[in-house]
Amino acid sequence: MQLTVEISSYPLADDYLTPIKGFIEQLNQYPSIMVLTNTLSTQMFGEYDEVMQALQDCIKWSFEKYGKVIFVCKFLHGDLRP
Repeated sequence: MQLTVEISSYPLADDYLTPIKGFIEQLNQYPSIMVLTNTLSTQMFGEYDEVMQALQDCIKWSFEKYGKVIFVCKFLHGDLRP
């Protein structure tokens, strides 16, 4: 099953760009997942289990590395790549 996820990240830190960029770099380590980033959010496209595992790993990594970060995610069944 294909999955599309839209993610917005809000680090609770003065230097908020570093955690956002780090999170996106971690997502891009998964070659089977398509990651598109724009100024408002990041979209992920791929097989459900692979996308969810990448999200779980990268969110955990972000919390461990940067502390408090808010993630807002939208999930949609299917592949909605532009």
